[in-house]
Amino acid sequence: MASTTRRRSSAADRRSALEKRILSVIEELLRDGVSYTELSVEQIAHAAGISRSTFYLYFRDKVDVLLRLSGSLKTESFAIAEAWRPCDPEGGLDGLARAYELILRHYREHAALLSAINEVATYDLAVREAWTADQDRFIDNTVTVLKEEQRAGRTPEDIDPELAARIIVQGGSQVIAQQMSGSERDDAAVARELAAGYWYGVYRRSPGASAG
Repeated sequence: MASTTRRRSSAADRRSALEKRILSVIEELLRDGVSYTELSVEQIAHAAGISRSTFYLYFRDKVDVLLRLSGSLKTESFAIAEAWRPCDPEGGLDGLARAYELILRHYREHAALLSAINEVATYDLAVREAWTADQDRFIDNTVTVLKEEQRAGRTPEDIDPELAARIIVQGGSQVIAQQMSGSERDDAAVARELAAGYWYGVYRRSPGASAG
């Protein structure tokens, strides 16, 4: 007798593969210059080689698709940010600059999707709130780092971790969003300046100097 668990696993694998195909197709359509607002479910389904009814088995509507895509985009960039720690071998100011550059590169690879998210967030509350909530994860992570550094005596006690984290993340997000409309040749310089703003604003010292 066939295993019920194996059948369920096979069905889940097919579902996951089809979802990825649909999401990939949408990114391709966006890169071709199609506005997300103008993009229809019919276009998405046709490009993915499925029927409209099959599309609705996986997604409620176009907004649901965009929410999944934005979640994936932020998850990957959050993993880059979370991996940086000031005192790790690959940490410090140089490591932070590399982390910012990796985030910029990641967003460059998905520039059309990022543009679609910003487009829809202007008029759809669910997308706007989801994007804001994702940003809160970056703020919480930065707060954690700053508090750890304060406990270790490497960061001045008069710094407010919550306020500093909001300024770092929200300010950095605006710079990154603006940079996406510029030349990628400047990404390394922008990453370095973002890192320097974070480092010198929080540590108030050069990378190699003693905290005391």
